[in-house]
Amino acid sequence: MNTDYLRRFLLLIAFLLAHCACAETVRVASYNLYNYLDTNRWVDGHYRMDYPKPEADKVAARKVIVAANADILALQEIGGPLHLEELRQDLKKDGLDYPYAECLIGPDEDRRIAVLSKIPFTATGHTALDFKYFDGREVIKRGLLEVQFGEGDAAWTLFVVHLKSRWTDRDDDPQSGQRRTGEAQAARDFIRDKYPPETEPRYLVVGDFNDSKRAAPVRRFLSVGDTELTQLLDAGDSRGEAWTFHYRAEDKYERVDFILASPALFPAIADGTSVIYDGQPETSQASDHRLIYVDLAVE
Repeated sequence: MNTDYLRRFLLLIAFLLAHCACAETVRVASYNLYNYLDTNRWVDGHYRMDYPKPEADKVAARKVIVAANADILALQEIGGPLHLEELRQDLKKDGLDYPYAECLIGPDEDRRIAVLSKIPFTATGHTALDFKYFDGREVIKRGLLEVQFGEGDAAWTLFVVHLKSRWTDRDDDPQSGQRRTGEAQAARDFIRDKYPPETEPRYLVVGDFNDSKRAAPVRRFLSVGDTELTQLLDAGDSRGEAWTFHYRAEDKYERVDFILASPALFPAIADGTSVIYDGQPETSQASDHRLIYVDLAVE
């Protein structure tokens, strides 16, 4: 073998080993907790007003979260800071400590988005992102939560979304498809302006998109024209099934929870896929959604 070639080869191996040595695996999860808040609900055959999530359902949700053991946990449908702190303290008693927490207080007064983390971060909530909706303007109902990790070249960002549900009182917007698309585009434009694609930003967009992967709200995050913004990660559970949401009223199973990665962060994702967690028998009691996660090799 040529001596110069061998020297360069050994230098490359040394660089790769050094890079791998300083990289760590960070698990990022997203979970819609299904009404972890005070609301009107049926409990044990009785209709209760402003009633909290039943304790048995909370225990089931915590079992799922503890078993998944994410380093960073993005949450949807949490009632507010007090509900988040209750969950954080209960998880700590169960052996999973998240010392860092952030809950975004957005326009929706009932259902918020939040993050729990083992890793320190800086967080910014964006609650005034608006878009044209018929003859007026609307804002993203649950806002956009931006959480930054690391510093310098090792920095990366997590965006948490919970797009508008399919419920609507407008005949001209069946299942709120136009409003959900407007929310997605407003969030997408904000992210693109702050982190231009040509700068090769490293970020994830995670959460409950309330739509399918080929629907307009999801596609808005993927690209603008020929410019790729994110890649939607494939996902599957232990049986190879890809649903994340069980619509109990119609006994329908769908995938509406996603993890999207910017091209510069995609190489850090183990196997380039995300996992739908189904390892606990309490999964169906905990929520009508299933927790999803991805493992990142970050410096």
